[in-house]
Amino acid sequence: MRIAIIGQQAFGASVLEAFLKRGDEIAGVFCAPEKAGAKPDPLRLAAEKEGLKVFQFPSLKGEPAKQALKELDVELGVMAYVLQFAPQDFVTIPRHGMIQYHPSLLPVYRGPSSINWPIIKGDSKTGLTIFRPNDGLDEGPVILQKTVAIGPDDTLGSVYFNHLFPLGVEAMLEAADLVVAGKHREIVQDEDKASYEGWCKDKEAQINWHAHIDHIYNLIRGCDPAPGAWTTIGGIKVRIYETRKHPVRRFEDVRGKPGEISAIGEKGVSIIVQGGQVELLKVKPEGGAKVSAAEFFTSIGFNVGNALTDPLPLPEAA
Repeated sequence: MRIAIIGQQAFGASVLEAFLKRGDEIAGVFCAPEKAGAKPDPLRLAAEKEGLKVFQFPSLKGEPAKQALKELDVELGVMAYVLQFAPQDFVTIPRHGMIQYHPSLLPVYRGPSSINWPIIKGDSKTGLTIFRPNDGLDEGPVILQKTVAIGPDDTLGSVYFNHLFPLGVEAMLEAADLVVAGKHREIVQDEDKASYEGWCKDKEAQINWHAHIDHIYNLIRGCDPAPGAWTTIGGIKVRIYETRKHPVRRFEDVRGKPGEISAIGEKGVSIIVQGGQVELLKVKPEGGAKVSAAEFFTSIGFNVGNALTDPLPLPEAA
């Protein structure tokens, strides 16, 4: 089939490569312009490597973008990780319209951080949807869905890179074939079941050590690797990555107060929270590199019994 790819980043590049690998004709690629100082867009690089036409319009709403797509004369538009708004007079130009990827089981978790929130909320499953884009945000009719289990120790990274990314590439190929062959169904989303979640950014990723162990653990893994759940330790902003949770089983096992260090091992540091302890394994202090939690806490002079809010110990006199 003759198609146009609209997207960006690694997912867009992988979708492009998948269509090329099986012999489809890519008439052109639309990707957002890179911001000053940003890394080159992998989709743009992949397209240029293949000698394809690349369009980088600041907006898809203008006449230049619409005219460029009309001149490509494609059967289908494939939207793979698109952050630019695509209006109806753009998405309806291809003969069979466009299909779009979204990493949740629509209509739940509409919005830009749809992988983070199911993990943060403790859900046991998520998935992906291929749908028809309309002028609403992730509101168009559903063509295809795939369900993915969220394991108790999965992170944003493991759910996306091990499941939603590769399954999403395959689903775009499958949905494209169905649409062009006229064998697809379009299911209107049930608005009574719909939910929208905004960005999961720094403000949402701050850890409250007085929260329950499950809430803290889910927040850390739902923000790993981005944006990175964070806390302040001795006045230093620190992002928390690899962790383990150790629920308390009996009242007599409860020790200390939330936010206190209960143990420092060879690599991990255990922090008391409501309902047990969270063992920190990898941390990243602001301006520094990822290190083991034990290495970081030792470097700042924190020991068992210290609270994360304690000031840094004064250096010993020479």
